[in-house]
Amino acid sequence: MQRISIDPITRLEGHGKIDIFLNEEGEVANAYFQIPELRGFEVFCVGRPAEDMPNLTDRICGVCPEAHHMAASKALDALWHVEVPPAGKKLRELMYSIFFATDHTTHFYALGGPDFIVGPDAPAAERNILGVIQKVGMDVAGKVLKMRHDGHYLIQMMAARRVQPNWGLPGGVSRGINEEQRKEIEKLGRDAIEFALFSLQAFRDIVLKNKAYVDLILGDIFNHHTYSMGMVDANNRTNFYDGMIRVVDPDGKEFVKYAPKDYLNVLAEHVEPWTYLKFPYLKKVGWKGFVDGKDSGVYKATPLSRLNAADGLATPKAQEAYDEFYKTLGGKPVHATLATHWARLVELLYATERWVELATDPEITSPNYRTIPTAVPDEGVGTVEAPRGTLTHHYKTDSRGILTEVNLIVGTTNNYAPIAMSCKKAAEKLIHKGKVTEGLLNMVEMGFRAYDPCFGCATHSLPGQMPMEVRLRGPNGEVLEVLTKNLA
Repeated sequence: MQRISIDPITRLEGHGKIDIFLNEEGEVANAYFQIPELRGFEVFCVGRPAEDMPNLTDRICGVCPEAHHMAASKALDALWHVEVPPAGKKLRELMYSIFFATDHTTHFYALGGPDFIVGPDAPAAERNILGVIQKVGMDVAGKVLKMRHDGHYLIQMMAARRVQPNWGLPGGVSRGINEEQRKEIEKLGRDAIEFALFSLQAFRDIVLKNKAYVDLILGDIFNHHTYSMGMVDANNRTNFYDGMIRVVDPDGKEFVKYAPKDYLNVLAEHVEPWTYLKFPYLKKVGWKGFVDGKDSGVYKATPLSRLNAADGLATPKAQEAYDEFYKTLGGKPVHATLATHWARLVELLYATERWVELATDPEITSPNYRTIPTAVPDEGVGTVEAPRGTLTHHYKTDSRGILTEVNLIVGTTNNYAPIAMSCKKAAEKLIHKGKVTEGLLNMVEMGFRAYDPCFGCATHSLPGQMPMEVRLRGPNGEVLEVLTKNLA
């Protein structure tokens, strides 16, 4: 049996590889999306003071530290049974909206966008941010760089650091903003709305007007009918910072809506021996393997899933974009995985509009941004929507606030099963009679890029033995020796 390895996979956060096995006829017999890295945050956080967690867990990732910082801060609120004052909640959501817009910009233009803007069959040396700049011009590149600069600048203004904030506390945040800062946040937010509208128009012009791209999006290669998960407000509209978690079935009907603290009643995790990452699934449906459909407990938690799980968006221009999205793609729900790139731009517009809404809220400059905890800590769950999916932090402590147990279900962890399914299906649809080209393998990789995965965030310890494969390579890249441990 022939084995084809894409190792390492490209344009993602973290590390991974895809092993494709061909039978004697040159057809795909199986494909594995493996995560070879291990990080032990759930273990080495135990024994530390719980109040360290916002600053400790935002070291998990340099791309989305704000997500871990916010989920940890909310877990501490619950742990100490303290209610954050309205100004504190609004400040948190403001910073989080700025982060969301900045992060979505990064993925669309630098990680996912090259496959559409430059083309999936373009030479590998051109399928990157430099190729995108060459294709769209320096003027567009300037807009992208300004958006990213403004976002990180404002995060530093509010939360002390451009990367890995030092701001969240149980009961609120460590500092607020003054009127001068508010005005600057508002001004840059209005610029960000224009950038989001520009990006949506660029998607229409580059992707939607290209029949080959539309056929690829709507075709069967990257299509999986799964459950969809996302956080919603009281009106079932998408919210990134706070709300209930809603799951709809493959037909778009509500399956469950639960409070974050009840996540263990809804989710379980499956383990395979060939990867460090776990596979969450819906308990009431059960783990049926790497298959889709209503009888499978596999679900997605992506920008597309959030739109599927919601009844709409809470800002006007984003709602218009939401309506256009579903009208163009034939109604709800949409299961075309590559449409996630478009959904990400719809969310980008929502994040920027929400950014301005909060920046113009009269309460945003209030000095009452924290409630000091007085209760004895015990157990708390904090959940936000990370750009890559629903993110849950669950802590237990002793009476002194020292952590005794930590569990993290990270955005990408939710999506591991559908990512593996997407890559396998793409390989099966694209590789025939042993014919393999670099362009075809890149299209297999497109199966995971739509999810914007962050495997540095997602990998953590498992109970029992840890499977491992280490390859020793020479100076020219040749494999000298393969060492394995606990592989099935």
